[in-house]
Amino acid sequence: MHMTSAPHLLTEDRPEFDRLLDETLRTASERPELASMGERLNAEQLRTMAMSAIALLTAAAAAEYDHYVKVRAELRDERLSAPGMTGDSDGEGQSGGVGVSAVVAVLAPVLAGTAMLIFLLVGYSLKMIDPEPAFARTMLTAGWLFGGLTVAALLFAVIGLLVTAVRNSSTEVAAEESVAVPDELSRAREAWRNALLERGIMPFLRDALADPSAGPGYPVPRTPHAGRIPTLGYTRPDFTSPGATSKGPRPDYTPPDFTSPDFGGSESDRE
Repeated sequence: MHMTSAPHLLTEDRPEFDRLLDETLRTASERPELASMGERLNAEQLRTMAMSAIALLTAAAAAEYDHYVKVRAELRDERLSAPGMTGDSDGEGQSGGVGVSAVVAVLAPVLAGTAMLIFLLVGYSLKMIDPEPAFARTMLTAGWLFGGLTVAALLFAVIGLLVTAVRNSSTEVAAEESVAVPDELSRAREAWRNALLERGIMPFLRDALADPSAGPGYPVPRTPHAGRIPTLGYTRPDFTSPGATSKGPRPDYTPPDFTSPDFGGSESDRE
C-alpha cells in the first residue's frame, strides 16, 4: 500500500514534488548516475518507489522547506494586512460608473432607433391621408431627429467600448505586475527544490538502481535492509516442489495393540 501524502509536505506543495520527480526521471538519460535505469527498473517503477517513500525524501530537505513555508506565510500576511481597502472601494465606484455608462451606451441607440421608426412610420402613414393632417410633418421631423440621435448614440457607444477596452488592458498589466513573485520567496523555493533533488530524490534513485534485489517483476525491493529504499513488509511464500523429499526424521508410528477375545475353555475356567 503506497503512501499518498507526506506528513511534512503541505497539500499545496505536493504538485511541486511530483513535477520535480517526473522531471528527474524524464531527464535520466542526461544524468550518469541514472544511466542504468531500464535494465532492472523502469521510470514508472522508480516513480512508484519514490512515491511510497515521499516522507523520507522530503525529510532530507526539511530545513529548506520550513524556511520556504515561513517566507511564503510572511508574505501572505503582509498582503492581507496591507492598506488596500481605499483602493478597492475606489475601484468598485469606478466599476459602477463604467457599468452605468455601458448600459446607457447600449440602450440609447436602441431607444432612439425605436422612436425614429415609430415617428417615421406614423408620419408617412398620415401623409397618405387626403387631406393630409397638419401634424404629419411634425411626426416626420421628430422621426428624423431621433434618427440623428441614433447615429450619435452609436458613435458614443463605439467610443465607450474602445475606451473600456484600453482601460481594461492597462488594468490587467498592472495586476500581473502586482502579483510578481518576490525574490526572497523565489530564492527560498529554489533552495528547497535543489535540496530535495540533491539530498532526497537523486540518492534514493541511485540506491534503488544499485540494489540487486530490485528486479523488474517487483517495483518495490523486498530486502529488509535496503538503505533508503522502503520495505512494504511483503515476502514471497516459500513453496517446494511436489517431488521434494524431506530430510528430517520421519514420525514414529506404532499401531494399537489389539488382542482377540478369549474364546473356548470351561465355564469354571472362565469364572
